[in-house]
Amino acid sequence: MLVKEMPISSVWRVRLPVFAAIVAVSSTVAVAQSSDLPANPSPNPSSVSNPYFGSVTLHPATDEVMKLSLDDAVQRGLTNNLGLKQAEQNERAVHGELYEAVQSFLPTIDVTGGTGYNEYNLAAYGFSSSVLHNIAGQFPGEDFSNFSLITRADVTTGRINYQQTIFSGPVISGYKAARAAEKSAYFGKESARGEVVQQVATAYLAVIAYASDVENAKALMDADKVLLDQAHDKHEAGTVANLDELRARVQYQQQQQKVVASEAKRDKAEILLKREIGIAPGQKVELIDPAPYNELVARTPEDLRTEAYSNRQDYQNLQAQQVEARMILSARKAERFPTLSFKGNYGVTAVSTVGSHGTFSAVGTVSVPIFQEGTLRGDKDVALAQLQGISQQLGELRGRIDQQVRSALLDVQAAQQLVEVARSNVDLASRALSDETDRFNAGLDDTLPLVRAQATLSSAQTNLVQSLYQFNQSKLVLARSTGVLEQQYRTYLGR
Repeated sequence: MLVKEMPISSVWRVRLPVFAAIVAVSSTVAVAQSSDLPANPSPNPSSVSNPYFGSVTLHPATDEVMKLSLDDAVQRGLTNNLGLKQAEQNERAVHGELYEAVQSFLPTIDVTGGTGYNEYNLAAYGFSSSVLHNIAGQFPGEDFSNFSLITRADVTTGRINYQQTIFSGPVISGYKAARAAEKSAYFGKESARGEVVQQVATAYLAVIAYASDVENAKALMDADKVLLDQAHDKHEAGTVANLDELRARVQYQQQQQKVVASEAKRDKAEILLKREIGIAPGQKVELIDPAPYNELVARTPEDLRTEAYSNRQDYQNLQAQQVEARMILSARKAERFPTLSFKGNYGVTAVSTVGSHGTFSAVGTVSVPIFQEGTLRGDKDVALAQLQGISQQLGELRGRIDQQVRSALLDVQAAQQLVEVARSNVDLASRALSDETDRFNAGLDDTLPLVRAQATLSSAQTNLVQSLYQFNQSKLVLARSTGVLEQQYRTYLGR
C-alpha cells in the first residue's frame, strides 16, 4: 500500500499548512509599512502571536554597555531569532522525512538469533502409537516400545533476512516529492531569514528615530529653559508682564513632558529590538550607527519584477511545493501499477544430539491492487485538488509580486520627496526661530511669537525624523519585495 511505501504523503498533508503560513507571513510583512513613526513602539508584542518578536537569549545582562551596530544586530537576529529557529527546525524535520523516503529504495537487512531449551510433545505433531508401530516395521531389530513421545533438546538458531522493493511507482514518485519538499523547506528557511533582517533592521531604525526625537525634545527643552530664565529676569526687572513668564514656564513644562514621553518610547523600542536579536532586556546597549540616508539608483518596475521572480524565496518555495504536489499526484496514479518486491533469508539451526543444518528461502512477490477503485480515485482526487490549489496560489503570487514591487517603488519615491521637503522645512523653521529670538531679545516681541516659532521647529524636526524613518523602511520593503534584502540591505540603506 502507498501509506507504507511512501510516507511522504503524510508529510505533505502536515507540511503544507506550515509553509503556507510562512509564505503568508513573509508576503504580508513585505508590503506592510507605516506612514510614519509608530505612536507606541511597544503594544506588548509577543512571540506567541509572532515568533519573530522572540529569540533564544543565551547570556544574562551585564553592567557593561554593549555597542551595537546595524550589522551586529542583523547577525544576532540571524543567530538567535525564534522565528528563524523554528524555520530551521522545520527544514531539519523535512530533511529527516527525505531519509525515510530514500530508505524505500534501499534493501532492509536484519539478523536474528537465539538459543533455548525446548520440550516437545510428538503426539501433538501426529506421532501416535500406530505411527510408531509402522515406523518400527521399517527398522527390524529396533525396539520402539520404550520410545517417549516427550522429547527435549537445546535449539540454537541464527538467521539473516533480506527484503527490497524492486519496482514501485508510488515509491519512485514519493521520493521525488520528498526532494521537492526538502527544497521547499529550504526556501521557507531563506524566506524566514529575510523576515528576520527586515524585522531587526526596522526595529533598529525605530530606536534611532525615537532617540532622535529624544535629542530634539531635549534641545528644545534647553532652549525653553533659557527663555524661561530670560522672561523671569525681565519680569523681575519690570520690563515684561507676568504673563510672558507664565507662558515661558508652561512651554518649558510641556517640553519636559515631551522629553519624558519620548524617552519612554525609545526605551520600549530598544527592549523590543533586544528581544528580537537575543539580548537580555536588561542589558545596556548603545546604537553606534546613525540614521542612514542614501538615494537609490533609478530602477524600473519591470526590472525589479524580473529580479523578484528570480530571488523571492516565497515564490521559489511555492514553485517547489507545486513540484511536490505534482509528484504526489503521480504517486497516487501509480498506485494502480503492480509492485515487485523480493524477500529472502538464510539461517542455521542447531539441535543438540542431532547437529546443525542450513536453511534458506527466496521469494519474489508481485502485488496488483484489485477492487480498490474507491480508495484509488479518492487519493487521486485529493492530490489533484492540492496541485490545482498550489498552481492557483502560484499564479496569484506572480501578480501580487508585481503589485508589491510597484507599490514599494512608489513608496520609496514618495518618501524620498518627503525627506527633501522635511529638510527644507527644518531649515526654514530654524531661520524663523533665530529671527524671532533676536526680536525677543531686542524687546520687539513678547514670548508668544517665540513659542510659536519653537513649536514650528519642533514639528518640522519631528516630521524630518519620521520622514527618514519612513524612507529607510520603504527601502527595506522594496529590497524584501525583490528578494535581495539579506544580501543588499547595506546597499539599500547606504551603510
